Amino acid sequence: MDTQHYITLSQLAATIQGTIRNAFTGYSAWVVADITSHSFYPAKGYHYFDLVEKDTRSHQLTAKISATAWGNGSMRIREFESVTGQRFSNDMQVLVKVAVEYHPVYGLKLSLLDIDPSFTIGMLEQQKQATLQRLLTECGDIVRKTPEGYITFNKQLSLSPVIQRIAVISSASSAGYQDFMHTLEANAYRYTFHADNYFAAVQGEANAAQVCAQFDAIAASGKSYDTVVIIRGGGAQTDLLLFDQYILGKAVAGFPVPVITGIGHLKNETITDMLAHTATKTPTRAAELIIAHNRTFEESLLSVQKHIIIRMQQMLSGRQQQLAALHAGIVNHSRDILSVSVEGLARCRQMIPQGARHLLLKQRSAMAQLSGQVLVKPGQVTAARIQELSHIKKDIQLYARKLMQQQQQQLQHHETVIKIMSPQSLLQKGFAMVYHNGAIMTGSSQLQAGDKITVRMTDADVHATINSKTINDGNEPNI
Repeated sequence: MDTQHYITLSQLAATIQGTIRNAFTGYSAWVVADITSHSFYPAKGYHYFDLVEKDTRSHQLTAKISATAWGNGSMRIREFESVTGQRFSNDMQVLVKVAVEYHPVYGLKLSLLDIDPSFTIGMLEQQKQATLQRLLTECGDIVRKTPEGYITFNKQLSLSPVIQRIAVISSASSAGYQDFMHTLEANAYRYTFHADNYFAAVQGEANAAQVCAQFDAIAASGKSYDTVVIIRGGGAQTDLLLFDQYILGKAVAGFPVPVITGIGHLKNETITDMLAHTATKTPTRAAELIIAHNRTFEESLLSVQKHIIIRMQQMLSGRQQQLAALHAGIVNHSRDILSVSVEGLARCRQMIPQGARHLLLKQRSAMAQLSGQVLVKPGQVTAARIQELSHIKKDIQLYARKLMQQQQQQLQHHETVIKIMSPQSLLQKGFAMVYHNGAIMTGSSQLQAGDKITVRMTDADVHATINSKTINDGNEPNI
C-alpha cells in the first residue's frame, strides 16, 4: 500500500468546507422539523438545538442536523414566541428558514435565518381541534358541542349562592396565586373565604398528569367545596400547552364541582377554558368574579330585607290605626254609657218627687170626698174611710219602698258598670297600664330597646327596662 501520498485532516475538512460553501453559497430553504436538545444562553442570545425528522409510523429518526440561531435568527425566535405565546423549546414542530454551513471543528450545521409563526400556530390549532374531537368522541357523556359552544357536565353545574370554600390549584411560587389570594382577602365587602391549596406545576404540557392528580385529591378529600379555581400567572404568556391536554380537559369537563379558570392569558383560549364552568383571563379576574358573585347574592338579600321592612311598617301602621280606632271606640262607648246612666238617674230623681206629689194630691182629693161623705154618714163613712185610708197608707208606703228599691237597683247597676270600666277595676282583673316619660302608652311604636317604662298594677308600680320587643301579628285571641 502506498502511504507516501496523504493529506491532513484539516486539509480534508477545508476541502469539505470549500465544497459545501461553493454548493450552498446564497442558498437557503424552508424546512419542517422537530426541535430537540435545545439550549439557550440569554446573556449572548444564542440558541443551540437539533432539527430532527421522525417516521410517522415507527417514530424512528430519519434525519438529524445540528442548528444554531444568533443575531437576527435569535431576534426572529423572540418574535415567534411573542406572536405564538409559546416558548421555543423541545418537541415543537416548526417551519424554519435555514442556511447550510460547515466548520472544520464543529462540523455540519444549519443556521436559522427565520421562523414562521403561522405554521406553528396552525399546528397547535390542529392539535387542539384533534383533542377536542377526541373529547367529543370518547367523552360524549360529559362533553358535547352546540352552535353556541361546548357544553360540559361541569358547565351545567350551578354555583353555590355564596362561594366560600375554595380549592385552589396553582404553583406555590406563582405570582398569580398571590394576586388571587390578595384580591380575595382585601375585598371591599369584608367577605371571608376558606381556600385550600393544591399545589402543582402548571407550566409544561408534561405536568398535565400532576394537575389531574390534584383534581383526584380534591375529590378524595371529602370536603364540600363551592368551586375549584385553576390559577396560573406571574410570567410570560407561554407554556399554555398543558391546558390543551386531553387528560386535563376530560378531568375538568366531568368534575362534580364548578371549575373556574384564571390561567393568566389575554389572547388564547385553551381547551381547559372552553370546558370549565367559567373562564376568566387572569387570577385577579377569577377572584373578582367570586367576589361579584357573592355581592349579587348579598344585594338580593338586602332587597328582600328592604321589602320585609316596608311591609312590616305598613302592617304596623295598619295595626296602630286599628288600635287607635278601638281605643277611641272604647272611650266613646264608655262616655255614652255614663251619659245614659246619668240621664236615667236624673229622670229617676225627677219622677220620684213628682210621683209622690201626684199621689198626695190624689189622696187629698180622695180625702176631701171622704170628708163630704163623712159629713153625710159620719159614723159609718168615717169608719170605712179610716179603714180605706189605712189600706191606702200601707199601699203608699209599700209602693214607695218598691219604687225606692227599683231606683236603688238601677243606681247600683250603673255604679257597677262605671266601676267595671274604671282603670282600677281593669288593673284588678290582671291588666296593666304602661307609662313612658309620664304618658300612657297605647302602642309599641314609640318604645325602643333600652327605654325605661313604668308598669302600673293594682297594688304597685313596676319600673322596667325594655330588652326587646316582638310585634304581634294581629291573630291573638280577643281578651
